[in-house]
Amino acid sequence: MPAIVLVGSQWGDEGKGKATDLLGSRVDYVVRYQGGNNAGHTVVIGDQKFALHLLPSGILTPDVVPVIGNGVVIDPGVLLGEMAALNERGIDTSKLVISANAHLITSYHVTLDKVTERFLGNAKIGTTGRGIGPTYSDKIARVGIRVQDLFDPSILQQKVEGALANKNQTLVKVFNRRALDPAAVTDELLAFAEILRPYVADTSLLLNKALDDDLLVLLEGGQGTLLDVDHGTYPFVTSSNATAGGACTGSGIGPTRITGVIGILKAYVTRVGSGPFPTELLDEDGERLRTIGGERGVTTGRPRRCGWFDAPIARFATRVNGLTDTFLTKLDVLTGFEQIPVCVAYEVDGARYEELPMTQTGFHHAKPIYENMPGWTEDISGAREFSDLPVNARNYVKFLEEISGTRISAIGVGQDRDATITINDLIG
Repeated sequence: MPAIVLVGSQWGDEGKGKATDLLGSRVDYVVRYQGGNNAGHTVVIGDQKFALHLLPSGILTPDVVPVIGNGVVIDPGVLLGEMAALNERGIDTSKLVISANAHLITSYHVTLDKVTERFLGNAKIGTTGRGIGPTYSDKIARVGIRVQDLFDPSILQQKVEGALANKNQTLVKVFNRRALDPAAVTDELLAFAEILRPYVADTSLLLNKALDDDLLVLLEGGQGTLLDVDHGTYPFVTSSNATAGGACTGSGIGPTRITGVIGILKAYVTRVGSGPFPTELLDEDGERLRTIGGERGVTTGRPRRCGWFDAPIARFATRVNGLTDTFLTKLDVLTGFEQIPVCVAYEVDGARYEELPMTQTGFHHAKPIYENMPGWTEDISGAREFSDLPVNARNYVKFLEEISGTRISAIGVGQDRDATITINDLIG
């Protein structure tokens, strides 16, 4: 059986949790392959809403094995707290499997993240302050702490001491903060060792054996394409590869085993944090999208910046991810708008750009070129077939499909688990 990748096609918050949950009953493993608790997935089941940060969305489906891959960075306290909260609500988390090679977020990573952002002032990146960036920096610098290190106290102590030898100098001499005690940090981490041990495994081996046994594996990213450290709006990005290519390195599954890549597109666009946003609305329409769409970050609670659909971004996501299908979410939020502008291209210094400008400067100066689509007033939350949608809603979807370069195979028309129109089978 194939492995299928589910990836955000904008700046994150597109509704990946809903898509993963929709597919969950048909897959055997759901794997989170990058990011940390700086991302949030919201899933609504009946009258219950679940906000997931580190755990894969498949945790909510009883027969699915949820996996945290090696490409994820884990705050053990946050992870155990999230598991406990789900257990209290009757959700079984005992099937969770964690990669021994995943890196751990420590207290010093969180401290450095917060003080660095404050130090940058107006030039700050807009991180969540949860230690994600510093942890990935240590991973690349080869001074990181991995889950498997919890089971060798001597190695763990050496690694913590080595990391803090440098970081304490930075904290004291640059940021005027108190030095951290390596022994205290080591003890703090060792407290998680025996609690986490039953969940830890060689997840690359586990997943490849599952594929050999004709089981279906779904790989989900934590953020969106435009937050990818290589392909996003750098430097206003996350510290890992949120695009489909990251699914291979973040899970240990080879690229020849992946046969489908599903992109999640919101029917408009949002982003959290700093950085360029060509279609951003700073008017009543932006506030209306924010209010109706409930646009606040799942992790931070920060209000999301809102704007009209951006076709160059959608085309870019289709290209760099190799999308085979698109799941369009939150179409219902656009109900009631008389006209719905769609950004079809940019104007930069008098020139028209059909694709994203090559340079950061060009993208910062990009002005949207809009085409207006007629809106609709009918309630679409009960639609379950494409033909149930008002003609203007159908025309809007067809237009987005045409200008995005990938087929729209599913449409979200409400928060509920079943508020979805399926046009083409996403699994195939």
